[in-house]
Amino acid sequence: MPAPRVSEREFIELWRKHGSASVLGKILNLTSNKVLQRRRAIERRNGITLPAKEIPTEKKYQYRNKAQKNPSSINLGIENGIIIVFSDAHFWPGIHTTAYRGLIKLIKELKPKAVVCNGDAFDGASISRHPAMNWDETPTVIQELQACEIALGEIDDTAKKANRSVRLIWPLGNHDARFESRLANVAPQYASVTGTRLKDHFPDWEHCWAVWPNDSTIIKHRWHNGLHGVYNNALKSGKNIVTGHLHSLKVTPWSDYNGTRYGVDTGTLAEPYSTQFDYAELNPVNWRSGFVVLTFVDGRLLMPEMCQTFDDDRVEFRGQLIQV
Repeated sequence: MPAPRVSEREFIELWRKHGSASVLGKILNLTSNKVLQRRRAIERRNGITLPAKEIPTEKKYQYRNKAQKNPSSINLGIENGIIIVFSDAHFWPGIHTTAYRGLIKLIKELKPKAVVCNGDAFDGASISRHPAMNWDETPTVIQELQACEIALGEIDDTAKKANRSVRLIWPLGNHDARFESRLANVAPQYASVTGTRLKDHFPDWEHCWAVWPNDSTIIKHRWHNGLHGVYNNALKSGKNIVTGHLHSLKVTPWSDYNGTRYGVDTGTLAEPYSTQFDYAELNPVNWRSGFVVLTFVDGRLLMPEMCQTFDDDRVEFRGQLIQV
């Protein structure tokens, strides 16, 4: 790990002077996410708070209006290139899975045109519809937000180093929606206040309901459920359709007179029997940890490729075991 550009004391002085991750990022030649990670680490080690400076009202208003213009879908117009799609990470504090490490490695190697977080990066355990499991403690909302900031920040940094023009896109998942729906139901008076929307905390990611890499393919968090959900998605949509939600990590082709199209489930970036899923009571689940690589040639989607966790230190991809 490279040595910090400034000492801890110098960082604290700079932060108290400027109070802005973007400003310190320019001074230290770091991304805003890296600055925020170091700020949080210093706060924890020293038991102090390094507050951000108040944003002028005019800028807050502009930022809020920008956030409200979130599109329902994003069209990429990709004819040739790679998109990496992961979903259902359910990021919790201190947990970085084998699939997550594999994702970071393949982003570096494949240099995708887009990385899509296909829903449910945020879990919302403490505001879940599931009842509490005995006296087990779950992370608070702020702890989960910080876990998401760290993980998505590393994905952001890695993707931009691999391809400066990469698009980072986040279709909303049903767990992600808990963040806003809980507030909307119990405190509707706070609608549109900066910070009450999940996307306010992740400005580097484009938020939407669906992504169209091109006219033949759509990526969204969910549609049909159940054992045959992926098959029904491909059959009924008439398009290649890439979804998460079911955690099953599989590819189902469907061919008819229009040719072959693919239903794809992007699995889960979490471990199937991890703490996030205690509500399943350790029952067997048809879930797999991994993600999907989509390759387009002349506007056509090739057979989607799955990267799957093999053991604690390796993932399997293209017939090889890769150390992560």
